[in-house]
Amino acid sequence: MDSPRTKAAASSARDTTNSSSATSRQPLAGAATSSGRSSVIESLKGCTLAGIRIPKEELRKKITIPEYLRIAMKESILAKDVNAPAAKVLFDAAHAAGAEASTPPEGPLIVFINSKSGGRHGPELKDRLQCLMGEEQVYDLSLVKPHEFVQYGLGCLEKFSTLGDSCANEVRQKLRVVVAGGDGTVGWVLGCLGELHKQGRNPVPATAIIPLGTGNDLSRSFGWGGSFPFNWKSAIKRTLDSVPNGPTCRLDSWNLVLSMPAGEALETPYSLKQCEEIALDEGLEVEGELPERMSCYQGVFYNYFSIGMDAQVAYGFHHLRNEKPYLAQGPLSNKLIYSGYSCKQGWFFTPCSSDPSLRGLKNILRIHIKKVNCSDWEQIPIPASVRSVVALNLPSYGSGRNPWGNLKPDYLEKKGFVEAHADDGLLEIFGLKHGWHASMVMAEVISAKHIAQASAIRFELRGGEWKEAFMQMDGEPWKQPINKDFSTFVEMKRVPFQSVMVHGD
Repeated sequence: MDSPRTKAAASSARDTTNSSSATSRQPLAGAATSSGRSSVIESLKGCTLAGIRIPKEELRKKITIPEYLRIAMKESILAKDVNAPAAKVLFDAAHAAGAEASTPPEGPLIVFINSKSGGRHGPELKDRLQCLMGEEQVYDLSLVKPHEFVQYGLGCLEKFSTLGDSCANEVRQKLRVVVAGGDGTVGWVLGCLGELHKQGRNPVPATAIIPLGTGNDLSRSFGWGGSFPFNWKSAIKRTLDSVPNGPTCRLDSWNLVLSMPAGEALETPYSLKQCEEIALDEGLEVEGELPERMSCYQGVFYNYFSIGMDAQVAYGFHHLRNEKPYLAQGPLSNKLIYSGYSCKQGWFFTPCSSDPSLRGLKNILRIHIKKVNCSDWEQIPIPASVRSVVALNLPSYGSGRNPWGNLKPDYLEKKGFVEAHADDGLLEIFGLKHGWHASMVMAEVISAKHIAQASAIRFELRGGEWKEAFMQMDGEPWKQPINKDFSTFVEMKRVPFQSVMVHGD
């Protein structure tokens, strides 16, 4: 139980402050492929007795951060100040003459939870997690943003370490992060942890996942399953117990820059932010004139970027779900709605010749890439039948499918490809022709239309009859206006720093 004296000290310091103010390679392909066919089986794994055999008190001792540290971190975040007076009071009390020395846990953990994910499970999971460790170690993302934790929470630990606190230093060095949410939530946390590397604040904590989303492709790729387990209360104990000593592996992330003629309104997803104008790669000349001013947007993705009909379907689904949230009560209902919307949008039944937006992307899209071990840009052809182009980083797409496939060595050599991994510095580019073709690919009866492997990509779009295109990045779609006079560019390059992931079972 939390010490009343510790909390009272923090509260007193905070009240004093308020008063005065008034005046951051594991083989993955096989795991991802099998997970696409066995979400139910993965959920049933949570029904084993493995979690029940883990005594609650032993788990708490293993992962719970000493009280003065976790409360000091919380106070620093609330005050948005690593030198928060309440945190200093806690430090002084912990190091006062006669105070008992604190022992760091074997595997300190911090959990970020998107309590709005997972339907009714979100709030229940949050309560369960708080029972299994210090309450202050569980951060609800609706209240505490991951960048605030990185700046002030970890900053507090680092501050204490510089003051000679060996317990704080060991907790900082051993700390691992668990993210309970969908792919978007995981990507958000990974992006904020990556700032530690940029700032030279190493080590960057390794990250594990509790899947609460619909697709959960990141979770599948790193062995944490594709769905929330049925017997989740015992399964969560097993997850928390395995994270501190779990093996780690690396994950590439990709920086995306969207450059478009200025003046067009763009409703961007959360992962894409407007930024100052960024010059296009000088190694590739632009054909034709550029507009006087360009609007630029920047973001990072971990799984995929796509353009075309699949993004259009995703865009329609997201808007329907936002307008009628009562229809989307969980992963299964989401998938049923998504399938129905695919038919409605013409992915299956509308002839390609009936509308410009349903014709092949070859009409509006030009692709340049840098191939494996090559520094020169090269234009690659787009098959005329392709209506969706995907640049994929993970061997898991669309709830665990592997559309790139497990290719044989002879085919790889013939095409000039290498075996795909999540940390190989390459994106796999493939195409989908229509709904029926996509369905066969998703059922893993056939592979997608292989286009290229690339270490850098530039998409160039020019309108003509098309007034708009649809794009998505890690499941976040948007409607992209395109101009018939000036091109819109999307450039993708690998982020130099790789995220560190904890691999599950």
